[in-house]
Amino acid sequence: MKKGQVYEGMIQKVEFPNKGIVQVDGEEKPVIVKNGIPGQKIRFCVNKLRKGKAEGRLLEVMEKSALETREPVCSIFPACGGCMYQTMDYQAQVKMKAEQIQSIMDAAVDGYSYTFEGVKESPKEFAYRNKMEFSFGDEYKDGPLSLGLHKKGSTYDVLTASDCKLVHEDMTQILSCVLDYFKERGVSYYKKMQHIGYLRHLLLRRGDTTGEILVNLVTTTQEEHDLAPLVEKLLALPVEGKIVGILHILNDSLSDVVQSDETKILYGQDYFYEKIMGLEFKITPFSFFQPNSRGAEVLYSTVREYIGDIHDMTVYDLFSGTGTIAQVLAPVAKQVIGVEIIEEAVEAAKENAERNGLHNCRFIAGDVFKVLDEIEEKPDVIVLDPPRDGIHPKALPKILDYGVENIVYISCKATSLARDLEMIQARGYRVVKCTAVDQFCQTVHVETVVLLSQQKPDDTIEIDLDLDELDATSAELKATYQEIKDYVLKEFGLKVSSLYISQVKRKCGIEVGENYNLPKTENPKVPQCPKEKEEAIKAALKYFAMI
Repeated sequence: MKKGQVYEGMIQKVEFPNKGIVQVDGEEKPVIVKNGIPGQKIRFCVNKLRKGKAEGRLLEVMEKSALETREPVCSIFPACGGCMYQTMDYQAQVKMKAEQIQSIMDAAVDGYSYTFEGVKESPKEFAYRNKMEFSFGDEYKDGPLSLGLHKKGSTYDVLTASDCKLVHEDMTQILSCVLDYFKERGVSYYKKMQHIGYLRHLLLRRGDTTGEILVNLVTTTQEEHDLAPLVEKLLALPVEGKIVGILHILNDSLSDVVQSDETKILYGQDYFYEKIMGLEFKITPFSFFQPNSRGAEVLYSTVREYIGDIHDMTVYDLFSGTGTIAQVLAPVAKQVIGVEIIEEAVEAAKENAERNGLHNCRFIAGDVFKVLDEIEEKPDVIVLDPPRDGIHPKALPKILDYGVENIVYISCKATSLARDLEMIQARGYRVVKCTAVDQFCQTVHVETVVLLSQQKPDDTIEIDLDLDELDATSAELKATYQEIKDYVLKEFGLKVSSLYISQVKRKCGIEVGENYNLPKTENPKVPQCPKEKEEAIKAALKYFAMI
């Protein structure tokens, strides 16, 4: 297989998040091709070859998958990479995501059983997003102005998302109105390479339960335009909800991110309200809030179920964002302490808690690693909801040092969770149960929730033992001879006898039976354990915490 060559093949399966595994005739190893569906026959170009692993770029779907039972629901599919699974039946999407998460968890869980509860569906399959960032640009070089989402695999070409089905129709009405307004006036968009132009982004937020809409136009300061007529046009739209604020956000940053150097209110207010689980939240343009309001209710209900009875307990909500989880737990907890590094989010959390009449919540701004040293109250239970990359390896040991009985870990990237589980399990925690919540229908993403419990000395586990393999006189025995043999064979490829194991155990100060594995005749020639096998057996004893 060579870089740059074009091949054909069938996508055998898709691994998290969107890695299609393609087996090519005549090739020993499969190729990873992103953005496909299991069962599709595709053409692809090999664009990466590293350490014997090949990656390809999808060029064409030659034959549909049997899983594709629906027609596309928007005009820019499949060129837009926003919701690549929309031709799949929703139940098939959920099943595929469940298989992906369970595969990751099975590999991460360290040699014991746990309960996987599958994927919980989103209450809304379409029009579920309460936030969308649209970009200005052109669909092709020097083409007409466009406003929408980037073309799959491109950082420049923008496809007009005038019928995007991930958002409410109110948002697509507003998008079309804004685009037409600037098209008619021939206004330029910001070109990222030359750093020239005016129009950058359109950030729309809409409360799913309230219908309140916040319109945020993001531009540079390189030009000046009268936006009063645009405000009039927007307010005249026959939207189902209600526009409560129209903002002009000025951003001269070189990087292609939505941020504010200055914000001007053109109409109304700079916030809107959303309700979740009977609580009301004030949300500003850049506040973090779960993008699927109805799905968030499923997620938070799951967290509350997993966390159990906490009415007399202190809960740490780490990486708490705007404090949504903390406020959902507060009515059933003694107190909740949230820690979040973004100060604006902490201020929003405090204000929302006050609005909801919750006086047993406290929110602290700062890095989790540093703030934990400053909190006097010790937690009884901990909720973790870290960013996509998981928990910083310096912060995680400090969190685990509290030794709380239960931890609930929420992850928007299951592979980051799996990495963190290695350290968490090494500190005595076990995965009790796990589920996922599909907050991002039609896309590759999913939220995973795990309940972790500390294994205490008085915990009991029912196991079957072969008494012939046991030294019943040893109080320190934690693994059978057969388990040690199996471990050494698996990890080192060596076969060792019970005699060798008993010799090494004696050297390490572990008691064995008085006559266990000793020769029966006088002055026998007893074979001694070779050095290589001795080291392998010692490694097994360390693994089973016997030395």
